[in-house]
Amino acid sequence: MTERQRQDDARHLPGQGELRRLRVAIDGPAGAGKGTVARGLAERLGYLLVDTGAIYRAVALAVHRVGLAWDETGAIGALAEDLASGGRITLERGAAPDSTDAGAAYASAASRAASEGGPPHSSVGGSGMRVLLDGEDVSSAIRAPEISLGASRVSAIPAVRKALLAMQRQAGAGGGVVLEGRDIGTVVFPDAEVKFFLTAPAEIRAKRRYDELVARGMSVSFEATLADVLRRDKADSERAVAPLRKADDAILVDSGHRSPQEIIDEMASLVEIRARGA
Repeated sequence: MTERQRQDDARHLPGQGELRRLRVAIDGPAGAGKGTVARGLAERLGYLLVDTGAIYRAVALAVHRVGLAWDETGAIGALAEDLASGGRITLERGAAPDSTDAGAAYASAASRAASEGGPPHSSVGGSGMRVLLDGEDVSSAIRAPEISLGASRVSAIPAVRKALLAMQRQAGAGGGVVLEGRDIGTVVFPDAEVKFFLTAPAEIRAKRRYDELVARGMSVSFEATLADVLRRDKADSERAVAPLRKADDAILVDSGHRSPQEIIDEMASLVEIRARGA
């Protein structure tokens, strides 16, 4: 073996102080701030961000575009299988829209915190995620209110969840990834090395969502937005397949009165401790 080969091999061997690249699961209800926190945590760690909820939103958008009713479960299941097997939904690393489940207000707080000394953008990974449907960037289109509610409907269909499960598991199989959704720690990766369950009171989550929609120029009322949040909570938690719930070994985090940066710092510290095997 030449000296050059020995040097190349040494670069690929895990060093004594090298951190393991873990799978980090972040679950929680709509509006809890999962998108903002997951993006910030991925940037902080240099991990890839995978918003699994966006995959279901993409299915909902496809359902909406072909004109299927939300209760046509057989046809929706067949469409989801075609989308998955045909590679029609793809995720790309890149700058995703600021609109997330957390709402514009929470995302703005994260941006302010970063500008005041938060973690810099990482060139390694975690730069965000674009969602493509048949090659079209639909990262913004999947955030429309009717598509959000549709995502909750389609995610309750067993055939849809089965079709998309392999796609989600493949995205995080290699580690070094932050996955956020509603059943990551319970179904998709029950053996994830780190699990968080991010939540907040419904009124706070509705206010974030309301501020987001208003900022996008939509005419909505807070009361209607709160009703939508409560309706989605009920649908997500009572569905027969993979209902929203906290995994037994997940760490509960309340984002109600805490800044995104504070939560990101806390999560990153815990992930780094576990990555060292402590």
